[in-house]
Amino acid sequence: MSTPLSPSDRLAQRLALGIPAILLAGAYISEYGFGLFPCEMCWWQRYPHFVAVALAFVSYVSPPKRAWIGLAALAIAVSGAIGVFHAGVEYGWWESPLGCTSTDPFSLEFVRCDEPAWTLMGISLAGFNALLSIGSAIAICMLLLAKERTQ
Repeated sequence: MSTPLSPSDRLAQRLALGIPAILLAGAYISEYGFGLFPCEMCWWQRYPHFVAVALAFVSYVSPPKRAWIGLAALAIAVSGAIGVFHAGVEYGWWESPLGCTSTDPFSLEFVRCDEPAWTLMGISLAGFNALLSIGSAIAICMLLLAKERTQ
């Protein structure tokens, strides 16, 4: 029988499930609701979020729960790291290894990786994913490392 989760562990578990689910929902709403179609690097950022959601679900049903939550946090952080790289391509700090930074005049379906589809205060969707994913991964890890205060 496994030990029950502490309140901070339960919050970490909820964040590990909720944050990537919300970010994926936002990605699909922006794609299908607003026509902001993803480039290849955008897809790369989604894959670790899918993994994080699956790992967080596993943490609800299988021990060691804290390990599954930690792995979900790692997957969220990976998506954030990909977001940092993608934002760097968009800001022109480095080139994309995909070759998606040049237009193909014969393709009408090509989505460039170096031009953000949308920005707010100069931050692209990739930048927001990086900030939210890395920030939430750190928060989840801090919650898992927190020592509960006894009264």
